[in-house]
Amino acid sequence: MLKSKPHPDYPCEPGRYVRGNDFSPVAVAIILNTDEDKIPPEIERLVRAGIESGAALSGTVQTPNIGFEKMICNIVANPNIRYLILGGPESEGHQTGQALKALIANGVNDRKMIIGTEAMHPYLYNIPQEFIERFRKQLNLIDLQFQGDPDLIRKAVWSCCQENPVEFGTHLVYDIGAYPEPPLAGTVLWKVTQPWSMPTDEKEQDAVDRAKELIERLRIRNQNNQ
Repeated sequence: MLKSKPHPDYPCEPGRYVRGNDFSPVAVAIILNTDEDKIPPEIERLVRAGIESGAALSGTVQTPNIGFEKMICNIVANPNIRYLILGGPESEGHQTGQALKALIANGVNDRKMIIGTEAMHPYLYNIPQEFIERFRKQLNLIDLQFQGDPDLIRKAVWSCCQENPVEFGTHLVYDIGAYPEPPLAGTVLWKVTQPWSMPTDEKEQDAVDRAKELIERLRIRNQNNQ
């Protein structure tokens, strides 16, 4: 199968992950539902199982906004990654796993909100639309969420790395080679670091726009009165 050299800046974003074989077709994302300094051993075992089995990247993701943006930047910088294995529990409130599945299935709307998710603040404001679509096209999702077995993660990674198709659950998987387009390199632009503070619908956006217009009129009036 044809392999591709990752971008020189790969992986573009820092995070809670381990880098493995750059030419592996697999990345592993384990949902984190605790504070960063309280990561339980079972989550660490799942991450370790991914990297020890030959994944390109294996780590945790917690939020369906900045967390997703960082993961997307890293994956689209390496066209060899064609499978994303999702594992771990759900993150209550964030609904990270459900949001990730919705992102890959449905994409985002014109406000960069993930379509079809119940997650809070599922907005990808800080990366280009091109990155989001490339992420969706480049990857096949293997959903192992709620199945907390490191051996299952190992088997999934192993299966995706085979030269010939093998059955894994309901999937027929093998190393299909690199995505046939050059790597995309970029980082989170940090336009919005608190997506939970942004308007969530047109009504809220209209209210924000009206408030901004009023502030601008008052500013101009004050300048004219000086």
